[in-house]
Amino acid sequence: MRLLSSERCPPVGRGFSRRIGSAAGLLATIALASYSGTSTAAQSAATAATGHATQAPLQEPQDTGSLNRLRLVTEEQYLNTVRYVFGPDVAPEPHFPPAQRRDGLLALGSSITGVTTAQLELYQKAAVTIANTVADPKYRSFLITCQPKNEKAADKACATQFLKEKGRLLNRRPLTQQELDAFVAQANQSANQLKDFYTGISIALEAMLVSPNVLFIAETTEPDPTRPGRQRLDAYSLATRMSLFLWNAMPDDNVLKAAESGEIQTPQGRARVVDMMLSSRRLDSGVRAFFDDMFHFDDFNALSKDPATYPQFTGQVAQDAREQTLRTIVDHLVNKRGDYRDLFTTRETFISPALAVVYGEPAPAGWTPYTAPPDSPRAGLLSQVSFLALHSHPTRSSPTLRGKALRETLLCQRVPPPPPNVDFGAVDDPNSPFKTQRERVAFHLTNPVCAGCHKITDPMGLALENFDSSGRFRADEGGAPIDASGTLDGKSFVGVPSLGQVLRDHPQLTSCLVQRVYSYGSGGAVRSEDKKTLEYFNASFADAGYRVPDLLRTIALSNAFSEIVEPKANVPAVKTASTTN
Repeated sequence: MRLLSSERCPPVGRGFSRRIGSAAGLLATIALASYSGTSTAAQSAATAATGHATQAPLQEPQDTGSLNRLRLVTEEQYLNTVRYVFGPDVAPEPHFPPAQRRDGLLALGSSITGVTTAQLELYQKAAVTIANTVADPKYRSFLITCQPKNEKAADKACATQFLKEKGRLLNRRPLTQQELDAFVAQANQSANQLKDFYTGISIALEAMLVSPNVLFIAETTEPDPTRPGRQRLDAYSLATRMSLFLWNAMPDDNVLKAAESGEIQTPQGRARVVDMMLSSRRLDSGVRAFFDDMFHFDDFNALSKDPATYPQFTGQVAQDAREQTLRTIVDHLVNKRGDYRDLFTTRETFISPALAVVYGEPAPAGWTPYTAPPDSPRAGLLSQVSFLALHSHPTRSSPTLRGKALRETLLCQRVPPPPPNVDFGAVDDPNSPFKTQRERVAFHLTNPVCAGCHKITDPMGLALENFDSSGRFRADEGGAPIDASGTLDGKSFVGVPSLGQVLRDHPQLTSCLVQRVYSYGSGGAVRSEDKKTLEYFNASFADAGYRVPDLLRTIALSNAFSEIVEPKANVPAVKTASTTN
């Protein structure tokens, strides 16, 4: 049984599980399957479209559109929503299962996912924690905005007021009368049986929190009155897509009001809502979430370094490395409205006491703005511990992993996987006669099977060899001076600051970001049909000085973001990096 976007499922929860059996067994009967209608969105050759090379029109193509989606709410989206609805004190640790990364983004994997009975138990545990906190005597006075006439019995009026108010926010739309009546009946029945109004409210709230209507985002469409024969997202689906895109959370009261009134479906109203969302501090969370996903920072959860080789690389360093880059991005892109390309050349960042040890700087009292001196070997995101440590081995640096990350993450070029049975002996042997990584990886270039890929990764990664696997600077390796020269698609450089400048000027740096942002916002991989749309976004991005808030606005207001088209079966080719790029 599949949960289609037009179906709504009945509420379930602790009240039922107490009478029927285990909560997991009951929840398993709910249709929480993957949505096949949109799971075929494929990677696209549209990456080739760039704002530099393509003279794109500044008017959006008229035949544009995206696919409608059914997505599973991510852990962070769930937590952001709960904090908005109930406040920061209601903070469970749900540990939702991670999605599978697609087209470079975890966010896209949430549109093709299944949920097991074991995973459903995690959702219910989070729901129990939230519901119990809301009903707790310490919080109920301000979280439940009404008082029952008798705390030891049901109160239909108060239960209706509370569940209607919270249900609208959690479901991202007003509850139907049938849905509201079912939740209220559950609260009343539990309150009368257990002689406690607040326990009844808690059980009904738990049921709501594990409802598929809350855990899944099922987009629905309607005929577009301004474009006969076409479909568009309905007002609530559009409000939700916009909020996930810009805030990484569900719509708040103001956005829902714009959906309820229909304002969000008018050009002027939609622009007002988007501008309001872009001016909110919640935009910080949205920007952080996107770049955390794009840069694969979820890999920090499993990152480790050999403590004997890198004793200074602690768990706190790993945590702060992730935070340093995200702080730098938000400050540069949102607070200062800087050029996206300058993230790879700027010397302005932030430093913490733990990171100061790795950077060889005096430890500040806490997080402090920091500007590297002009002669520093560090400049841009590539010289930060997050990139250097994440794309290295536990015991040594890796020009290949770093070059691969530059190609795939920042330029949207796929590097083919290594062939089976590759001999890594010359690289891994601690008694190897090769003193530096440049000498060791050169071994692969002598093997024709390996040379093709290493030629497109190693010349970039070798420029980062002045930094070891922990991100610490070094002038030599094994007593031999490090040669930090390299090339990127015909452009030569020496060291990270020079590499950052070459990367900044690479035409695919900005077009890759545009592709990722549009995929992230629309909830699926780009298609070959999106080529003209991406050209328009690239031209607009360039015209705006490569300012990310302006790119977000352009995409959120575009027809491609709100118009819905039918999927096509053809799968376009994947753009692969090559030495001819």
